[in-house]
Amino acid sequence: MKKILITGQKSYIGNSLERYLFDYNAAQGRELYRTDKISQRRETWEEEDFSGYDAVFDVTGIAHADTGKVSEKQKSEYYRVNCDLAVHTAEKAKAQGVPLFLYMSSIIVYGDSAPMGEEKIITEKTQPAPVNFYGDSKWQAERHLLRLQDENFKVAILRPPFIYGRNCKGNYRQLAALAEKLSVFPDIQNRRSMLYVENLCEFVRLLVERGEGGVFFPQNAQYSVTSRMVLEIAQARGKDLRLTKALNPLVRLCAKLPGKPGRLANKAFGSLSYDQSMSGNLEEYCLYSLEDSIRRTER
Repeated sequence: MKKILITGQKSYIGNSLERYLFDYNAAQGRELYRTDKISQRRETWEEEDFSGYDAVFDVTGIAHADTGKVSEKQKSEYYRVNCDLAVHTAEKAKAQGVPLFLYMSSIIVYGDSAPMGEEKIITEKTQPAPVNFYGDSKWQAERHLLRLQDENFKVAILRPPFIYGRNCKGNYRQLAALAEKLSVFPDIQNRRSMLYVENLCEFVRLLVERGEGGVFFPQNAQYSVTSRMVLEIAQARGKDLRLTKALNPLVRLCAKLPGKPGRLANKAFGSLSYDQSMSGNLEEYCLYSLEDSIRRTER
């Protein structure tokens, strides 16, 4: 049996992994994985004994915020939690004999998506280039964590793209709100790497099973197109939505505007993807297709 300690008691990803492994055990008819969770909001977390765990899955962190409306004090908190706390947790895990430490980083270490109409494809040769303090806090943590790795202590850095699943927050909710309210939507071609949370959980399970360290780029087996995803969400909700190219000129105009309108248009319809050769055996951990994953998210 593998024992996994999840840091981040209220983490969406941590809670998803806990449920996933519970269901996995039930399907197998025996307890192959046991998970425990701790909160690091209080200093007493350092009294926890990490020895005996096969892996520590660090999902404590401050998520992306509006980087234009954050004080210097708030920025320093990003570095304290996303970097300093992660490194301290890894040092404790290493000192207490845990063989594997998994850290949730993000595709954000490569900067923003390409503007609408352009492509941004990340390959093995692409170097991280954070454009804000959120991405940089993750990148700095990665660099420090990998220095801790040795023969007896493996560090697995995960740089997932957009994660979604049932009860998720963030960008998916915004797309779902559009699918709920609109009857027509722009038919624009872009390309996004995305990752359904249960596909991520299977990827993590396999890493724990193998005790692998390194930098990893899990993603769905299919790239996503924003327009098609909104349509899939609408269909899963029984809504009548039609894609039309008639709205495309208006969206292109918005993408060229300064300020918030331009940012929102480029955020929604820009492109950002991993070359699939970076993401391992997609068939092994991508248990659900894009269409199936949306149906499971919306059920």
